[in-house]
Amino acid sequence: MSPSHKGKLIVLEGLDGSGKGTQIALLAEAIKKHGRSVFVTAEPTNSSTGGLLRDALGGFVQRDAYELSALFLTDRIFHNVNPVNGIRQYLEKGTDVICDRYYYSSFAYQGIDADLQWVMDMNLHCREICRPDVCIYLDISPDDGEKRIQQNRLSREIYESISLQQRIRQRFFEVFDLLKDHETIRIVDASRSVEEVSADIIQIYHELKEK
Repeated sequence: MSPSHKGKLIVLEGLDGSGKGTQIALLAEAIKKHGRSVFVTAEPTNSSTGGLLRDALGGFVQRDAYELSALFLTDRIFHNVNPVNGIRQYLEKGTDVICDRYYYSSFAYQGIDADLQWVMDMNLHCREICRPDVCIYLDISPDDGEKRIQQNRLSREIYESISLQQRIRQRFFEVFDLLKDHETIRIVDASRSVEEVSADIIQIYHELKEK
């Protein structure tokens, strides 16, 4: 299959409470309406490694940032290459893939305590990990994210405190600056209405499809 007929890998990133789930569902619906097939996925995956990660993120098992980084890398490789529902096979058959979190989250979350360059190198230099066609970052303040978490969550993960979210948001922007000459990253103001945010994301998708 020629590159022009391959699917697009679209990653949505953002702080906890940024509205990724809602926006991913709206984007997937819009893609289908335009006659394209779409596969929605997320990290951590449902693999055994993903289960280890969810236990750690939920605070049930304590792991340091280096362990988490390595586990996310393992899970991400599986996410790309597994023959049942791997990202690569969908892209190669022309299906667009929307992923809720990807290696940018590893850089921003684990990269606040682990060596950032080490985390970036092992992901960006791994040939089995597909590079996204676009990363869409839904930007909200940690205060707004906290309000949404309080309204919509019954439990919290280990990174869901305002102080950590402030550090993570700063790290996201540091990472985006490092990657700006190599990757397509679009920042969307997610503090607005669901409809306004969705319109911007769908426009980004249409621009991507025309390339």
